[in-house]
Amino acid sequence: MLDKELKQTIQGAYSTFLDKRGLKARYGQKMMVAEIARSLASIPFNSDGYREGSSHICVTEAGTGTGKTIAYLLASVPIAQQRKKKIVVSTATVALQEQLILKDLPQLISDAGINLTYGLAKGRGRYFCISNAEKVLQQQDELGQIALYEDEASQKLGHVQVEEIKSLLSEYASGQWDGDRDALPNTVSDPIWRLSTSDHLQCTNRRCSNFSICPFFKARQELEKWDLVVANHDLVLADLSLGGGAILPAPEDTIYIFDEGHHLGTKTTGHFSYSMRVKSSQRWLAKASRTLNKLLNDASEHVVLRSFIEKLATPFSEMEDTLTEFNQLLQQLLQDRLDKTDRYRFAQGVVPESIQLLMHDLATTSERVVLKIEQIVDLLKEAMDGEIADLPKETGELWYPQIGVLLSRIQGMYWLARSYSISDADGKLPTARWIKRIDSSEGIDLECQSSPVSAAETLQEHLWDHCYGAVITSATLTAVGRFDRLYSDLGLPGDSPCSIHMSPFDYSNNAELIVPAMRSDPGNQTLHNQELSEYLLQTIPQEQSCLVLFSSWKQMRYVLEQMPDKMVAEILVQGDLAKHEILRRHRERIDNKQPSVIFGLASFAEGVDLPGDYLTHVVITKLPFSVPDDPVDATYTEWIETQGRNAFEEWVIPMASMRLTQATGRLLRTESDRGKITLLDRRCITRRYGKQLLAALPPYRRKFS
Repeated sequence: MLDKELKQTIQGAYSTFLDKRGLKARYGQKMMVAEIARSLASIPFNSDGYREGSSHICVTEAGTGTGKTIAYLLASVPIAQQRKKKIVVSTATVALQEQLILKDLPQLISDAGINLTYGLAKGRGRYFCISNAEKVLQQQDELGQIALYEDEASQKLGHVQVEEIKSLLSEYASGQWDGDRDALPNTVSDPIWRLSTSDHLQCTNRRCSNFSICPFFKARQELEKWDLVVANHDLVLADLSLGGGAILPAPEDTIYIFDEGHHLGTKTTGHFSYSMRVKSSQRWLAKASRTLNKLLNDASEHVVLRSFIEKLATPFSEMEDTLTEFNQLLQQLLQDRLDKTDRYRFAQGVVPESIQLLMHDLATTSERVVLKIEQIVDLLKEAMDGEIADLPKETGELWYPQIGVLLSRIQGMYWLARSYSISDADGKLPTARWIKRIDSSEGIDLECQSSPVSAAETLQEHLWDHCYGAVITSATLTAVGRFDRLYSDLGLPGDSPCSIHMSPFDYSNNAELIVPAMRSDPGNQTLHNQELSEYLLQTIPQEQSCLVLFSSWKQMRYVLEQMPDKMVAEILVQGDLAKHEILRRHRERIDNKQPSVIFGLASFAEGVDLPGDYLTHVVITKLPFSVPDDPVDATYTEWIETQGRNAFEEWVIPMASMRLTQATGRLLRTESDRGKITLLDRRCITRRYGKQLLAALPPYRRKFS
């Protein structure tokens, strides 16, 4: 329970914060502080400080302008400090991470009088690996001026690339750079960075000769000192997939705060998705065999290691044969279908028995390979520790990272093959499975993909069952006014408390929702796109700051083609520039009193903050229903229907409701903002579900023609 001391600490900090900032208490913010504090303080724990029982997760929706960041910090930090727990604040965007680090947390300390240490955690892939960079340069020297073999030619870098890696080493050695990619004064290309970083399977950890000066481990040492860690959803999921506590604090000692929590489900299903390109995997297996033969030559004196490598020859050959047979089978079964479309989805995630059998063979063989390579990895570790007389330490250091890469690729093949080789249990949520045709420089390839349709089971198993406590918050967690979809998607315990805290914005006076008269229904794409083009041709010349949100690339490109070149040249179009650059140029134009219009898709419907004059008109071309052929959504809706339920009511409408709320939410970002929202889809008026969608929106002033 929230004892008197904690209550006084939190109330005192809140009052101090308001006084120093010259603010008045916002009702929604005040209620949010109380709700989170009561929930976290009520978590039962044993004498060792570990949680007992459930009721440890709090769900709270806080409208834009509520001040939710300060609310959850004020409520959670004193409780975490009293219970000797760490806090991990996880976000979905870099912008919110920067806001936390540069604004909210410093204000919490200076204006609320709360003492805490904090910092931003990043994955290993954001840090420079000295050893890998040195090995790449050494390899270039060994290859000489001219590479003799195909494998060597692919590893040969140009002079500019070599100098780029040397420059990274020099900047780090001189102390001009701390090894964080984001801190580089100049950008570095992805191919060069991949050669200059590492992952957990390549890293030799304390055995590395550069361990004491390693940028990643230096950052990890700092992280262990922090009371609060700012991370992102991807990093949290990566940590959980490694068992928890590998990168971030251990779950049982952590209170997680998932800001932008509506992204957590999608991030989770994406993180636990698998893919494998058939022909590419065949080519890679042949290359991997040659890599192992080179290791065999280097380790010829070690009988055990040699036997491990030699025993891989047969399963590697079997995997190549299986993939050849699998490719032929896919061609037979899907050739006609993949000629008409670049993707084929297996209905309800059920693959034909012939595919299951072949994938069972591949899974069985690749699992044997994984186990054998793990034995090789263990031996190389021993070699690096100097514990094997006939296997030099240098050999271990040279080959450990390379075998780590090989192990990672084989594991990926195993996970995909296993997903295709087993059937989903009756009544359980299915796995979406589909085949995609890939047109590459090396010809047509077929990519097998699989993804869970829901994050529920994964989050329950890896996170909710283990963490001390959690808060899930966002401006849009409800769908058509209810939390049902969120609880189902994230697998939250049914007794988790939830609350909604309304925005203080004056929606009815500051914003108008317009649905103009239209001749066409969006169901007729051709006619609707034509009318949409006519509307925008008339509207855009009159706009000062406008964001047009399209439903698809096809729709956006069609409209652009109907516009005169002069008008197109003045529009900032998603895909032509990076998102941050589009927003920068848009702000610059408005600052210079020039009109500016942005054409964007779903990624511009959220996370875009353009207050005041930067945005006065949002145009939504169509109700944001899911793309009908999305494999994950389609498989999920099929499953809902097989349960005798209505997928449109239970899944499609709630998802559209959340997206529509997010899209309209781009307009008002501060209490003084003004503007209008135009929705060019009259189904919100003419269809029964339209009333649900409109009722879930903030109370904008409405004008329906």
